[in-house]
Amino acid sequence: FEDTIRRVRWNAGAWVKYAKWEESQGDLDRAASVWERSLDVDYHNVTVWLKYADMEMKHRRVNHARNLWDRAVSLLPRVDQLWYKYIHMEEMLGNVAGARQIFERWMQWEPDHNGWMAYIRMELRYNELERARRLYEKYVVCHPTVKAWVRYAKFEAKGGNTGLARKCYERAVEDLGEDGQTEELFIKFAEFEEHCKETERARLIFKYALDHIPKAQASDLYRRFVQFEKQHGDREGIEDVIVSKRRFQYEEEVKQTPLNYDCWFDYCRLEEAHGEEAKVREVYERAISNPPPGQQKRYWQRYIYLWINYALYEELEAEDAERTREVYRECLKLIPHKLFSFSKVWLMAAQFEIRQKQLGSARKILGMAIGLAPKPKIFKTYIEMELQLGNIDRCRTLYSRYLAWAPEACEAWVKFAELEQSLSESQRARSIFELAIAQPLLDMPEVLWKAYIDFEISLGERERTRQLYERLLERTKHVKVWMSYAQFEEHEMPAVEKEEEDEEMEKEEPKQEDEEETLEARNTKARGVYERAYRSLKEISPQLKEERVMVLEAWRSFEVRTGSSAESVTKKMPRRVKRKRPITTEDGTAAGMEEYYDYIFPEEDSNAPNLKILEAAYKWKRQKNAGEQE
Repeated sequence: FEDTIRRVRWNAGAWVKYAKWEESQGDLDRAASVWERSLDVDYHNVTVWLKYADMEMKHRRVNHARNLWDRAVSLLPRVDQLWYKYIHMEEMLGNVAGARQIFERWMQWEPDHNGWMAYIRMELRYNELERARRLYEKYVVCHPTVKAWVRYAKFEAKGGNTGLARKCYERAVEDLGEDGQTEELFIKFAEFEEHCKETERARLIFKYALDHIPKAQASDLYRRFVQFEKQHGDREGIEDVIVSKRRFQYEEEVKQTPLNYDCWFDYCRLEEAHGEEAKVREVYERAISNPPPGQQKRYWQRYIYLWINYALYEELEAEDAERTREVYRECLKLIPHKLFSFSKVWLMAAQFEIRQKQLGSARKILGMAIGLAPKPKIFKTYIEMELQLGNIDRCRTLYSRYLAWAPEACEAWVKFAELEQSLSESQRARSIFELAIAQPLLDMPEVLWKAYIDFEISLGERERTRQLYERLLERTKHVKVWMSYAQFEEHEMPAVEKEEEDEEMEKEEPKQEDEEETLEARNTKARGVYERAYRSLKEISPQLKEERVMVLEAWRSFEVRTGSSAESVTKKMPRRVKRKRPITTEDGTAAGMEEYYDYIFPEEDSNAPNLKILEAAYKWKRQKNAGEQE
């Protein structure tokens, strides 16, 4: 053994084997000498201390063991195991005062939670409650943590001292401050009050905690609060908890993605349904403080509704007109009107002022809208408002500005003319129509011409209407124009209401029937239009065969209605034949054949004799197939 430790004196295992061999030989002094020599080499080796002391205790050399433990804890005071073994030996010997003295020495080194709790449990084993309470006081001073205060409060609660336990929790909340207050402390405090049947106290603790702890650190607190309310709360309390939980979820979402406007909408609706005015306004202000980064209208369409909802809340729920006006004002300032605008915001702001009986402010807003971002909807609403107020001159001025801004808007021209017509200003309306059809570019010219024609028909001006049709045919030879023209010539002009002076003059003069309004004259004119239409389509656009068929069918129906002979028209009706033509895709490749119907007019038969041969061949083939089937 001596040779071995001489070679590897750093090897603790060699020393342990040597000492145990000496012990097995019954020579305890030599064994102790070996242990001492080992400690001289490395006194930091805890295993050597433990085995050395174990040998002394096994052979009942108590004083030797006590001296050994004393040296060990003096040299290695941060090794808790040495303290535990020392105290355990003294307690097993019944030396409680000695064990307490050792604990006091250990507590001066401020051990961890386990060391303090070992001292406290020893005092409780001997029913030293006051000593244990004093130890807890020192414990929470040494370790001012939630864990220490909760253990102190549980000790008092277990002893039946409810008041002292509550005071422990209250002192913990005060002493730890905001940084040390965690959801664990409040959950334990609330559970204690719940166990004491103090449900209202527990509810207040939960609410206080939810208001003071950051949302990200209170997930378990919310869950526990929901469980508490389900057990002890009423319907309103449960709803409040659910609202708080949803509020927490929305806060997390808007914190991660502040440009998620759908989440802001849900959050605002939640606060409107359950929150106070100040809270609702706070959420709306936070929401509108996140404008879209891009200057494109499609990014702003969802965002702008936050402003609209905010204004509607202030007007309808909060009933604060001044704040509503301020919301609209700030919204209109924020929108980049040079790039794009929102007519809805302008109109809602103006309508709000009208509801507040501030007509001047409404006109000012609409005037600014026309100046900064004119749109058809703004013009229409402004004109409708002035028309309801009976301000005809303002309506005319607005129509003039509207048409100066958008001269191609046929709808505006028609509405302007209808306004003048409703005021019995026929000459003004006619002048407006003339200006409109003289524009080089129109978005819906067919609507404009139809309105002009209907206007002249309503006045009973057949000649003017006929001239309009002729002017329209100079611009287009569309089949619908021809058919409308023919129907106009066929039907009688509507009766026109006349003034009293005109009626008196008519009574004095003998009544004479207009030659143009006779049935025969109207039929002749309509027949002439059909003939012109057929001839025009035949000469100008011979490929438009379906349009020619439409004219012939309408012509034939006309002849039948009037009781005239339709034989001449029937002779002009074409034959319908089925043909095939190739189909090509977009890239020009062939895609097969398709069938279609074609029309062959009588005048085309003489120009295409081969068609008769082909027709005869088809007839022969049909007869042959019929014979084979029989």
